[in-house]
Amino acid sequence: MSFSGKFQLESQENFEPFMKAIGVPDELIQKGKDLKSVSEIEENGGVFKVTVTTGSNVLVNSFTIGQEAELNTITGEKVKAVVQREGNKLKVSLKGIVSVTELVDANTLVNTMTLGDVVYKRTNKRI
Repeated sequence: MSFSGKFQLESQENFEPFMKAIGVPDELIQKGKDLKSVSEIEENGGVFKVTVTTGSNVLVNSFTIGQEAELNTITGEKVKAVVQREGNKLKVSLKGIVSVTELVDANTLVNTMTLGDVVYKRTNKRI
């Protein structure tokens, strides 16, 4: 199954505790908690380009499965990491945050980010 397509955030769990855990200021958490982000994924073989637009903020990451890439984090930092693919899951570890993006079915993309015991889950639907 291909990850390619556009997905809109449908629901999220533990947004505020997770954002606090990674050091996002309270005023930005309040501004961001009700914004519906749109993720656009382009997949070409093992090469990915992921563009996440939240309000006026655009985050773009390009990577090749199994190769080190410089990725932008939610907090705006750039870190080197390797994205692995396991079936319909993309897994990466960024500065202690384990991110798993799973294509649950043709129209549902679930991203789970874990930092210690704080788990932030985002469910997106294809648009």
